[in-house]
Amino acid sequence: MYATERQDRIARALAADGRVSVSGLSADMDVTAETVRRDLDVLELAGLLRRVHGGAVASSRGSVTEIAIGERRSEHHAAKSAIAEIAMRMLPPTFRGSVLLDAGTTTALVAERLAAWTPSDGQQLTVITNSVQNLVALDKSPHLDLHLIGGRLRGITGALVGNAAVAQLEALRPDISFLGANGISAGFGLSTPDEIEGAVKSAMVRSARRAVVLADATKLGQEALVRFAALDEIDTLVTDNRTPSALSDALELAEVEVLCA
Repeated sequence: MYATERQDRIARALAADGRVSVSGLSADMDVTAETVRRDLDVLELAGLLRRVHGGAVASSRGSVTEIAIGERRSEHHAAKSAIAEIAMRMLPPTFRGSVLLDAGTTTALVAERLAAWTPSDGQQLTVITNSVQNLVALDKSPHLDLHLIGGRLRGITGALVGNAAVAQLEALRPDISFLGANGISAGFGLSTPDEIEGAVKSAMVRSARRAVVLADATKLGQEALVRFAALDEIDTLVTDNRTPSALSDALELAEVEVLCA
């Protein structure tokens, strides 16, 4: 196999999975690990990938890389919808209490479903969010007592952040918080690219009686720049695929409940 053919194959694998390993590529293409590393070097110089320990990730997966929420809405929509359905099982019509909703595309799908939520006895459900998008989705429901966390608006995620948001969250004790994450790994925990938004997410984890993270399979095994929680600080992970073995073992050790959509 010529070098250009190998590199094209690597590029297709990255486009499909977002990550490749040297050992996997070596076995798949029946070439030495050193040959694969040379191919990865060429592709990295071309800006098509970023080398990491043991392999490479797509260049769009840098530790501080963020895509605007409007562009992310259609990505992995089926998986995120399935995750949102699992999350809503925690909020049956008999549920009484308060729910905290983080900003993000998966939590936005939970918000859409919450807008149609109807209680069994006519009592309102308290919903707290720091997301402008969630506010728009929820504000017309007569069954929800809606609270917006204030702060500075981060346009790229639609989240209200900053010291004011953190202070408000520290004065609350919601029954369930639903959070998103850019990365979840065995060694680093839960992470996000932005320090200020990470502080808000940390406050959400600390404040909730039950912290539930909603993350599709593309986030598993990934690490963004800022850790906002260790694995043992969350209670439940809802995802759409089996977790990688190292992460699965770490979640079990941390006594995190894993629900697969």
